[in-house]
Amino acid sequence: MATVPVTIEELKRQTGSEYSGGSVHAQIDEVATRRTKDQKTYLEILLRDGTASFPLRVWSDHPSRGFCSELRNGDFVEVQGDFIVTAAFGLEVRNWNVRFLTAAEKDELLTGPPEVQKKQSVDYSAIESFIASIRDPRLRELSLLFLREFEDRLRRAAGARRYHHARRGGLVEHIAQMMRACDALAAIYTALNRDLLLTGILFHDSGKLWENCFPKESFIMPHDFRAELVGHVSMGVELVNRLWHRLKEGAEFSSWNVLSPDSDLVRLHLLHLVASHHGEKQFGSPVEPKTPEAMTLHLIDNLDAKLEMMSSNYQLGKRLGPEVIERIRPLPANLVAALPAFSEEA
Repeated sequence: MATVPVTIEELKRQTGSEYSGGSVHAQIDEVATRRTKDQKTYLEILLRDGTASFPLRVWSDHPSRGFCSELRNGDFVEVQGDFIVTAAFGLEVRNWNVRFLTAAEKDELLTGPPEVQKKQSVDYSAIESFIASIRDPRLRELSLLFLREFEDRLRRAAGARRYHHARRGGLVEHIAQMMRACDALAAIYTALNRDLLLTGILFHDSGKLWENCFPKESFIMPHDFRAELVGHVSMGVELVNRLWHRLKEGAEFSSWNVLSPDSDLVRLHLLHLVASHHGEKQFGSPVEPKTPEAMTLHLIDNLDAKLEMMSSNYQLGKRLGPEVIERIRPLPANLVAALPAFSEEA
């Protein structure tokens, strides 16, 4: 009887210390030959989908060893068998078999689970709504120009390579949540320039459209030559300048000369938000936050990233005890289970 495939993340979450049947659809990130302590060779195949990854170990006497030795990076496969999570090796599988995915299965895998599609669709719509609410026409039109030109890349980009929102579409989730936080804070701290802050949030990680962008038909994030040389912060600054100069070529820009504050001052403040969003020079920002909006963006960015890391580790992290989960970097310590919300029900 066929097993309905689940994501790797869901498989890790569902699987316990006892073997249970399961199936996963994934892409091969890497095929490597390893050696045991007694120098016997085996294959280690790193499998990846849009949620997580895990290594499949193929011993020399496995019936699928011949098939697996022909697999290449980028192939799409199904692995079906009995899965278990161990403290030493994490997710493992025994009594397994493997096959190539059909074209239809591959397309479905790349599209992502329905719940992820729905969430990212809602988040992208939220981004569009927040941009539409920007009152300053210069910042609003700059943001709309960015979405028109880079929507496809934005929907594929991750928030990071490893630490947070490290999945296809993760950057959309990160930006949307930061904008929600901005909207709430701007209602409380009314001196904040909401228009500038929303635009800064949209552009703060725009360099990751190259640094952390997945190809259209792959879960394997390449290392972009330009991003390696320049970094996403500098690329974001350059992108803002390029799009701003595109706006200046339009007929509408001259009518904004009467607006206050001055257009070039608006541009410079936006550049400062992008350049300073890492907060400190030692963490990659060429300048520290020097305005209320820059400080707020940095703190919102850090908060959303840290809470995402904690949420993921609560679900998938190694438990040291019933209420304690082992630390993952860059979090500063082990996690302790959060206090549940108050409920009047017994």
